[in-house]
Parts: sequence; C-alpha cells; structure tokens
Amino acid sequence: MIHEDYELSGNAAENSSAKSKEDWLSYLETFHPIAIDLGLERIKIVAERLGVLGFDCPVITVAGTNGKGSCVALTQAILAAAGYRVGTYTSPHLLDYNERIQIAGKPVSDRELCEAFNCIAEACAEVSLTYFEFGTLAALLLFKQAQLDAIILEVGLGGRLDAVNCVDADISVISMVDLDHMEWLGDTRELIAKEKAGIMRPNKPCVVGDFSLPVSVYEHARLENVFLYRQGQQFDYKKQLYSWSWQSQQQSLTDLPLPKIDLQNAATVLQTIELLSHQFSIRLEAIKEGLKQVFIPGRFQMIEHGDLQFILDVAHNPAGGRCLAKRLTQEPCAGKTHAVVGMLVDKDIRNTLAPLTAQIDQFYLAGLEVSRGATAEQLNQHLRALNAKDSARIFSSPDIAVQEVCKVASKGDRVLVFGSFHTVSLVFAALDSATEKGVIE
Repeated sequence: MIHEDYELSGNAAENSSAKSKEDWLSYLETFHPIAIDLGLERIKIVAERLGVLGFDCPVITVAGTNGKGSCVALTQAILAAAGYRVGTYTSPHLLDYNERIQIAGKPVSDRELCEAFNCIAEACAEVSLTYFEFGTLAALLLFKQAQLDAIILEVGLGGRLDAVNCVDADISVISMVDLDHMEWLGDTRELIAKEKAGIMRPNKPCVVGDFSLPVSVYEHARLENVFLYRQGQQFDYKKQLYSWSWQSQQQSLTDLPLPKIDLQNAATVLQTIELLSHQFSIRLEAIKEGLKQVFIPGRFQMIEHGDLQFILDVAHNPAGGRCLAKRLTQEPCAGKTHAVVGMLVDKDIRNTLAPLTAQIDQFYLAGLEVSRGATAEQLNQHLRALNAKDSARIFSSPDIAVQEVCKVASKGDRVLVFGSFHTVSLVFAALDSATEKGVIE
C-alpha cells in the first residue's frame, strides 16, 4: 500500500493547488541536470518510499523499437471490452501530457496529476529524478489508488534501465527490434534487443512480435528461465481480404475484424490476451470488439480536411519508414502524394526517407524548433543524397508547410505528415485551428 505520508489526499492535494500542471512540467524539465539518465537506482528509492513497487493486479510491460503504443492500445481495448478496468502509461504525448496516464481509457485530470507530482516531490528529498522518472512515478501512484484489474506500462527507452522497469512485469512484451536510439542502446540489433530483453522476469512469459528474433533475446530468456512466445513459432496470423485469422498452440481464431493497427502487432497482442485468459474471462466477442474499437492517434491516422486526405504518422526511424511505405502501397491514391516531414537531427534521417521517396510526389521539408530538431536544410541534404526525383520545398515549421500544401494541392490528393511526434503534434494543432474543431477521434 501507499505510505500514509504520501497519500493523494489531505495536505498533498491542498499543497498541489499552488502549482498548475504547466508549472509542474516546466519545473520537471529542470529538476534533474541530465534529460536522459538511464538507471533504476534513483527511481526505486522513491518508488519504495511511495509504496508503488508492487501491485495486486497483473502488470504488462511493453518494449520495442516500433509498435509499442499499438500493442498497449489494443490490449487495453480488448480488456475494456471484456469489462475490466485498466491503467495505461505511454509516452510521448501528442497534444496533452495527460494522454500519457489513462485510467479506464480516459486521461487523468490536471488535479490528479498535480496531486501526484506533489506527493512525489515530497518523497524525493535528496533524490534527483528525470522528467520521465517523475512521470512514471505519477502513473504508478495514480494506478495504486485506482483499483485496477490490470496495468500496462510502455517502456520509454530501451528496457533494462528504463524507469518503468522498476516494477516487475507479470507478462513482458517485445513488439519489434530495429535500429534507433543507438547512442544509448548500441549500434546493432543484437545489442538493442539485449537491452529490451531486460524487461523479462524469471519464470514469467514474454511475448515477442518480431519474426527475426536476435540471438541475444534467446540467450537472456534461457538464462532467466523465461517462457518465450514467438511470432511465427508459438503463434502466427494470416490476412484475408476483409478479415484475418490468428492461431496459437492452444486455439485458432477466424473471421477477425481488421483493426486500425498493423496485424503483426495485433497478433502479438492476441498472444498476450491468451496468457491473461488464465486470470480473466475474455470471450471472443470482446476480442472482436477491441479490434474494432482500437484507435491510436498519429499511427497512419486518416483525416479529411476540405478536399484533401491527411495521413498522420509518427514514423521516425528506418523500420517506421518501411512500415509506412508498405501502408501507402496498400492504400493507393488517384491524385498526388504530398509529404510534410520534420525530424530530429539524431535520427537516421536518410534511411527513414529512403523507402518513401518513390511514393511521394512532392516533399515539404520543415524545421523543428525543439531541442535536437533538424533544420529543413539538413533534411534536404539527406533527400538529395537519395536522388529524390523532385526538388523539395523548404519551410521553417510543419504548420507553415501545411498551410502551403493546402494552397497548392488539388482535390483527390493526399498529404502525408511524418517524421516525429513533434511534427504530427504541430500539424494536429494547425488543422484543428483551421477547422475550429477537434481532429482526434
């Protein structure tokens, strides 16, 4: 239970009113001298003081280069359809910080966040926490109070030393492994996979969605006596024209509705759900309903804006670029495809753009005015190196680029927006402002 000194009530709630959410977030950005400081020692000290290192309900921890958010969203949707109350913690957010911490499918309130932040600040004492560690503890603290049936935690970076790994997972999930964050995790799939395998726990199951599993995952699983469930081995899927099927060593599910997420991730989730069925009653109807209802903003999200179709996707690494190119092929367009691109300078820009150049008629390259943001000129250097067929247009920001696209694009054209969460967030806001109504389903 939560230590009585840090209950989310009484003095904590009263004191938290002194700071708004915006005040807290600004404070957290400067609370720790290093933005990314991987390690579990600091967060475990504070988590123990708060009493949030263990939970009475199952904890599912999800890692992976891409697909983490989709796996979290579908797992939550299916459990919710089955009548269970679920807490989810994801990052980063698109429009509002509260998106990161959701209970029963709804973001927590500003008041709840401020109360949690205040409790954590009191518990920190001499311990300095990063922005992400503070947010992770807020999620755990709010989940502890919420009487949940299950908790799903999305890893922020890597796995082994990520803040969410302070909690032992009952089921670990590794969606896909590819090259990203190499300055932190290593420059090969083997090294990156080894970091992600760190979320595994001895004698507990781990579901792996990647068809090409690095040897380091096998080795870690063997050493820790982890029960591996691998895509293409213990479970698999097959797509039909209007539906899909899934099979495991225990059952076969047919005539499943096609979800708005990649089927490889959906198949990974169904194996996770099968493992949870030992504790929960999850009928086929709930699985189908979850597949119909699952929605995650910024993942090949289609929005009609005037005569144009916008596709917003947070793809920001080579694997994401390949997946996005595949989806564009599956969704042909009669008109031209315009692309608004903004990326961070430390990403593999060239290899992210490479699989997409053949499908894009006109690039609109935009600078990002954030820490680590690449300039439009830097993006253009990579595009030229790929011998892209058309010259790109240069803009200072994604929202300005979108304004220009709306002027020059014709009816029946589509506009692809990708490259980072920052880019998609700015375009969401620009479209929302232009139409004076929300654009997220």
